[in-house]
Amino acid sequence: MSSSPSPTDRASRPTEPWLEELDVLVRARYPLLYLVSWEEHRVDAILTELARAHGKALFHWSVTRGLRNVGNSRAAALPEDTRSPLEALAAIEKLGEPALVVLKDFHPFLEEKQVVRALRELAHFLKSTFTTVILLSPSLHIPIELEKEVSVIDVPLPGYNDLLRLLKEIVALVRRNNKATVELSREHADQLIKAALGLTLSEAENAFAKAIATDGKLSSDDIKRIQDEKRQVIRKSGLLEYYPPDESLGNVGGLANLKSWLSQRTAAFGERARQFGLPEPRGLLLLGVQGCGKSLTAKAVSAHWNLPLLRLDMGRIFSGLIGSSEENLRKAIRVAESVAPVVLWVDEIEKGLSGVASSGAGDTGVSARVFGTLLTWLQEKTAPVFVVATANRIDGLPPEVLRKGRFDEIFFIDLPEAAERQDIFRIHLKRRKREPASFGIEELATLTEGFSGAEIEQAVIAGLYEAFAEGKELEQRHLVRAIQDTFPLSVTMAADIDRLREWARGRTRPASSGAPTGSPR
Repeated sequence: MSSSPSPTDRASRPTEPWLEELDVLVRARYPLLYLVSWEEHRVDAILTELARAHGKALFHWSVTRGLRNVGNSRAAALPEDTRSPLEALAAIEKLGEPALVVLKDFHPFLEEKQVVRALRELAHFLKSTFTTVILLSPSLHIPIELEKEVSVIDVPLPGYNDLLRLLKEIVALVRRNNKATVELSREHADQLIKAALGLTLSEAENAFAKAIATDGKLSSDDIKRIQDEKRQVIRKSGLLEYYPPDESLGNVGGLANLKSWLSQRTAAFGERARQFGLPEPRGLLLLGVQGCGKSLTAKAVSAHWNLPLLRLDMGRIFSGLIGSSEENLRKAIRVAESVAPVVLWVDEIEKGLSGVASSGAGDTGVSARVFGTLLTWLQEKTAPVFVVATANRIDGLPPEVLRKGRFDEIFFIDLPEAAERQDIFRIHLKRRKREPASFGIEELATLTEGFSGAEIEQAVIAGLYEAFAEGKELEQRHLVRAIQDTFPLSVTMAADIDRLREWARGRTRPASSGAPTGSPR
C-alpha cells in the first residue's frame, strides 16, 4: 500500500507552513534549496505535485542512477552517464526548460572542492532561469562557500492529520480485502495515532502493518505495540532515549513544594487549559546535591502527567562519531517536537555546556553554537515539550540558562530532612517487599543525617546483602551496621555542597517544604 497521500489529496487540504515556504521560494526563483528529511518517498510525492502546479519539468539525481527525467515533459535527451556529480551539474546547466531538479543524498560530495565550486557557479547561472535545484538529504551539511547561496527547509515529520489519513487508508484496505478485523473506537483510533507521532509515514505504515500481522486485527491492544515501535526508532537515532512512564511521584520521598507545583499543572496540556487562557508549561531546572532525586523526579513527572519521557544526553550531541553537533541537536529537537506533548529530560546539562565561554579556542566554537541553538529553542519553542533539565554543579552552567523565560521555575533539591528520610526508607523497604512498620524508621532517619536518597537506598541494599549472607531475614541491626559503614557525600565533599547551598540561597525555590522560602534549608 502507498504511504504517501496522492497529489490530489494534498492539494485539497490546508497547506502546511513549510510547504507554503517551499512554494514561495520556487516562485521567487531561488536557485538552491536544501530539504532536510528522511522521507524521500513522501517528499517525492510533494515535489511531483509542486512541479505540476508550476508547470515545470521534474528531474531526480542519485549517484547510482544519475540524472533522470521523472516528469511528463519533453526535455531534450540527457547525457548517457550522469552519475558523477560534476557531470550531473553540467547537464543541469544545459536543461532547456524550467525544472525542479532533486539531488538525493548529495551532501557527501560537498566535501569535494570541485563539486562545491561547480554548484556555486550553477547557482549563479540559475538565477536568470526558472530552474530550482533541491538537495534532499536526512543530514544538513553546507560548506561555508555555499552558506549564502542555499536556503534550508526542515521537513517536519508527519503530523496528526497525515497519520489519520494513513490509518484510514489502511483500515479501508483491510476491510476491502477481508484480511483482518478492525476493532477501533474513535477514542482508541485517536490514541493509536498519537502513539505513532514521531514516526515517518513509512515507519508508521510498517508499525500498523506489524500490529495487524501480530494477531490479525487492529485494536486498542495495538497502542502499546506502536509505542514500542516508536521506542526502537528513537533509540536508533542515537541521540534520545525513550522511557516508558512507569515511575510515580509516590516513589520520590519528600520534595513537597516540587510535587505541589507539578500537581497544579497536571491538566495543563489539555484543551480545557488552553480555553482557560493558560500557556503550556515550558520546563523545570532542577539543581541540587547528587543522589537527591533529580533524575527520579524527571522520570516521575512523565508518569504523573501520563506523557512519554525522552532523555537527551548532551554528551552524545557532541560525539564526533554521530555527526555534526549542531545538526545532532536540531535532529533531537525535531524528534522531541514531533512526539509532543512529551517530557524531555536533559540530564546533567552542565556537562554539555561547560566551557562555552572558551569554546572558540578549543573546539572552533562548536559548544557556543550548540549552546546558542539550545537557548533559542528553550526561549522560542511553541511545541508542548516540557523540559526537565538537571544539574549537579552550578558553576558549570552559563548564566544565560538561568534567565527567566527559559524555564518556568528553578528548584533546589537539598539533602533530605528527617521526615523525608523516613519516607525514603519506607519507599525502599516496600520496594524490596519488607514491611516498614517492622523497623525503627525514626532511628534509621536519625542515623542517616546528611545522607542523600541514593545513599539511603544503598544502605538498605547493603543491609539486605548482609542479612542474606547470614541466612537470616533483614533486621534493624543489619541496616544500622550498613549505615555506620557508609561515608556520605556530605562528608567527603562537604566544601562543594556548602558552596552549592550558599549559591542556591535566594536564587532558587526549595523543592522541600521544610526549608524557608528563598533558602535551600
